[in-house]
Amino acid sequence: MRVISLCPSNTEIIEYLGLAHLLVGVDDYSDWPAAIAKLPRLGPDLSINIDMVEQLQPDIVLASLSVPGMEKNVEALIERGIPHIVLNPQTLSDIEEDLLLTAEALNETKRGLDAACQFRMRLEEIKKKSAQIQNKPTLYWEWWPKPVFTPGKLNWLTEISEAAGALNVFSSVELASVQTNWEDVVTRKPDFICLAWVGVRKEKIQKNLVMKRPGFELLGDPSGERIFILEEELYCRPSPRLLDGLEKLYKLIHE
Repeated sequence: MRVISLCPSNTEIIEYLGLAHLLVGVDDYSDWPAAIAKLPRLGPDLSINIDMVEQLQPDIVLASLSVPGMEKNVEALIERGIPHIVLNPQTLSDIEEDLLLTAEALNETKRGLDAACQFRMRLEEIKKKSAQIQNKPTLYWEWWPKPVFTPGKLNWLTEISEAAGALNVFSSVELASVQTNWEDVVTRKPDFICLAWVGVRKEKIQKNLVMKRPGFELLGDPSGERIFILEEELYCRPSPRLLDGLEKLYKLIHE
């Protein structure tokens, strides 16, 4: 089959299924696995070149609604009659379901069942370890610094926090993404700060950008050792790679 992926999380789902060799084109932001490096690039996920998609004659396109604005890609696929499925995972269980859905669409149902089972087993293994932890530390996740955006209750990072034996300090806010301010963060007194800025490589994020903020001294971390600079690709994309991020987070806060 000839398959096209329109966003990084979809590309990563294909790789997790062991089917990346079917890809004939991907969006500009897909950067994993390395095997896709030479594939045709179809534009950024919010501005896909549908003409190029059509020219590649895909058997199926994996579209997405995980970021506001992607609707126009789906509308264009429908308008041109290009075969596609639309993924929109918001939770870890959604990702597991999407492994099954994607595999079925590619006529690889058994791969989907195996991959979903492996995904669930890895998640449960970490949850068992976390269940032993009595005093759960609190985490502040930062997706973007100006203005401050952080995940709320309806977000996979709240699930990741709990699976790692911790609590998201904004888990009481009934939103997927919360716009707030640094003063609000300080009042919640998180034990750890997790920086995973969307679209920014971790090498470009410096701890002192946070440590210079007014009131940082009130958090009792003068050396900044409880600030974690994390790979946005392991925490900000709704794909099976979130489990890699979960396992890393568990070690950072408990080992």
